[in-house]
Parts: sequence; C-alpha cells; structure tokens
Amino acid sequence: MQPLLKIRAERDQMSAIERRIADYILENSHLLRDYSSQQLANALGISQSSVVKFSQKLGFKGYPDLKYSVGEAIARGTGNGGDDAVGAGPGPSGPHAAIAENLWQGKARAEEETRLINPPASIDAIAAEIHGARRIFVIGLGQDGIPARAFAMRLSLAGILAVHHVDPVLMAASTSTADARDLLLAFSEHGRQAALCHVARQFRERGGKVVSVTRHTANPLRAQAGASLLVSAHDERAHIEPLLYQSALQHLLDLIFVLVCEAGAGRLGELAANVERIQDMLDD
Repeated sequence: MQPLLKIRAERDQMSAIERRIADYILENSHLLRDYSSQQLANALGISQSSVVKFSQKLGFKGYPDLKYSVGEAIARGTGNGGDDAVGAGPGPSGPHAAIAENLWQGKARAEEETRLINPPASIDAIAAEIHGARRIFVIGLGQDGIPARAFAMRLSLAGILAVHHVDPVLMAASTSTADARDLLLAFSEHGRQAALCHVARQFRERGGKVVSVTRHTANPLRAQAGASLLVSAHDERAHIEPLLYQSALQHLLDLIFVLVCEAGAGRLGELAANVERIQDMLDD
C-alpha cells in the first residue's frame, strides 16, 4: 500500500496533532529522507514520541520504517498516488489538457483512497444485504439526493424493491412498517443532518438494517448505522473537492451494483428485460 495514499485516506480519522504531521509529510515527502524523527518533531513544534506514535498508528514499526517506505515509493514514481507514473510520457495536447489531466489524477487518487478504506469483506456484506433485503429504502438530502436517486433507480431495474424519498418526513412514514427484512441506505456526505439521523435511529429501533454513505469521518449518521460505505476525497480547492467526492462515491456505488447484479442468477436477466422495456417506451 502506498504510504502517502494511506496517510491521505486516514487523515479524516486523525487527531489534530496527527493531521499536522500528515499534512507536513504530504507536502514535503521529497524532503523526508533528510529528516530524523527529532528534526521532524522540531519542525512541527511537537514531541518526538508523537512522530513515532503517528508512524506506528499507520502500521509501520517506527518512523525509520515510514521514512524508508515513503522514499521507496517516490523512487518508484508512486509516492504521490501514482501521479508521476501517470504523467510519464507524452500526454494529450490542447488548451484544457493540463486541467483535464490534473482532474483525472485527483479522481484516480480519490477512488484509490476510497477503495483502501472499504475492506472487500465489508463491501461483500453490504452487497449481500442489498441482494437479500425485502425492501430497500433510499434517502439523501440536497446534493446527496442525486446519487441516492440514481442508485435507487438502478436497484429497481435489477428487480429490487427500492423506495426513494428526498423528504425525511415522508421517509419516516414509509418506514413505519419496517422490520429486520428491510434495509435503509442513508446518503449524507458529512452525516450531520439531524432529520436523517432521526430516520436512521427509528429504522434501527424497528429492527431494520441501516447502511450509511458518508465521508470517512466520525459523524452522527455513521454512528446510527450497522454498516458504512466510506468515501475519501480531498483537495484544497473548494470547486474541485466536491467533484472528487462525487467521482469516488459513484465508483463505489458502481462496484456495489455490479456485485448485487451478479449475486443472483436472475438479476442480470431482469435488468436486461427492464432496460429493454423502458427503451421500447422511449422509442414509441
């Protein structure tokens, strides 16, 4: 696992001091080989033990192991999530080439970070829950409603009973008969909407299963869920970071959908029949 990619992916879960160390390493990775743990601590105005604990928390034996891993990744051209490797050789030309390349690299990093923080076992378990549920209730407020609605539609095409709402009051009414056979998918980038947390809590109290879809942070909605789909996407530019989040989220949802479709022998056939039926309506 690329060390800088791991640091980016875990940053949201770090303490304030750990984030300072992480940001310094990410911004000065090419200089890390010249720093001892004490020198790094002095540069940040923290204790040497904080640097050592930071390294160990990431799964390294100590700071020398972390420094060696970062240096090795940079030497292979993969230290920054593969940017150097991606940028090697001639690329497309044109007035927007640099912007497009930078955006593509950002999306690729976000997708890889997101993949690292969602273990395959967790992905498989959530896909199995969706495949086996009696009903899937799907909700997302504001911008989160866009991917929620699209995912609910895909599930319906695959023959899964999906109930989508953008109003938490309507969702609360719809889930009044929920039980252990039902599943709630709650989309919220930051997981802080009180109304959504209330719906999730009530759904869980009725015995239903709750899956939250949020950023890789500790948040109230995630605390109400029995399982979570997590997204990691970071950029200092306010107009770019949402694009990276949406891209990484979409890739994650696409993976879940493919697993659900391939989980049952009849899913793909039902999907094809429904798509053909809709296309016939559009062609008339």
